[in-house]
Amino acid sequence: MKENMQIMPCTVCGETENLSLLPFQCKDYTVSGEMYAIAQCNHCQHRYTLSPPSEKEIGKYYKSDTYVSHSDTQEGVINKLYHIVRKRALKKKQFVICNDSGKKTGKILDIGCGTGAFLSQMKQAGWNVNGLEPDEDARKQAETLHGIQPQSPEALFTFAPETFDAVTMWHVLEHVHRLDEYLSQIHAILKKEGVFFVAVPNFKSYDAEKYKEFWAGYDVPRHLHHFCPESMHTLMQKNGFYIDKLRPMPYDAFYVSLLSEKYIHGKDRLFHGFLNGWRSFQQSSVDVRTCSSILYIIRKKDI
Repeated sequence: MKENMQIMPCTVCGETENLSLLPFQCKDYTVSGEMYAIAQCNHCQHRYTLSPPSEKEIGKYYKSDTYVSHSDTQEGVINKLYHIVRKRALKKKQFVICNDSGKKTGKILDIGCGTGAFLSQMKQAGWNVNGLEPDEDARKQAETLHGIQPQSPEALFTFAPETFDAVTMWHVLEHVHRLDEYLSQIHAILKKEGVFFVAVPNFKSYDAEKYKEFWAGYDVPRHLHHFCPESMHTLMQKNGFYIDKLRPMPYDAFYVSLLSEKYIHGKDRLFHGFLNGWRSFQQSSVDVRTCSSILYIIRKKDI
């Protein structure tokens, strides 16, 4: 790693001085094989990928048959397991949306909806669904598989104020180039009593500490931002929200650990992946702030 590498300002709080490089670089195991440095802001504790592809260039880094959220692939053991677990996870997501919004039905926007599985679940439950997805192939899959027609991300800025009862981002916020611009618009289109649901990986988890540069939660360069509870608090406060509660996403510890094992050893290691996933799950059952991925239940400050 270059000692004199320029560190750009923190992508959450804008800090320019109290910054440092992580002692390792991360590899893109999905598409390019390129290496990326990660910076840490010692003010808000946020981490972020240095010199990532621009918003116009990033598309090619999603073009992989193994990128399950876009291709819906069941190729390989890990992706087969993902699909088995997903059915249960979708029902759990539906329960959380209804429970925390206090609504059995309503109008929902899923940003980064992929091939539309979650929106299909909500549509069947009686919700009015809208989706945004940057990948054209994923949008076509959503229509073919679920009869859902997502729009491109720029449609976010065309919705009228206070349109939605719920806005969701399932492992999407870490991909967004224009964080403050997106959050400002989400704040505008969310109803006063609406709820913003954000699920992101947590680098303060057991599995992140265990796997370090091999941790699949870094997923460079697609993941521009690497969150923890402290940096999420800073980001949401800055943009007119507050975090109401944190919910664990227990399945993610197993999926991420299985992928991380494959990154290290070049092959599936189910026993070791499940073992470390279980250890991470056990630790997060004591403290949700150490969960592999956290679902943040977020509300507008000006209710």
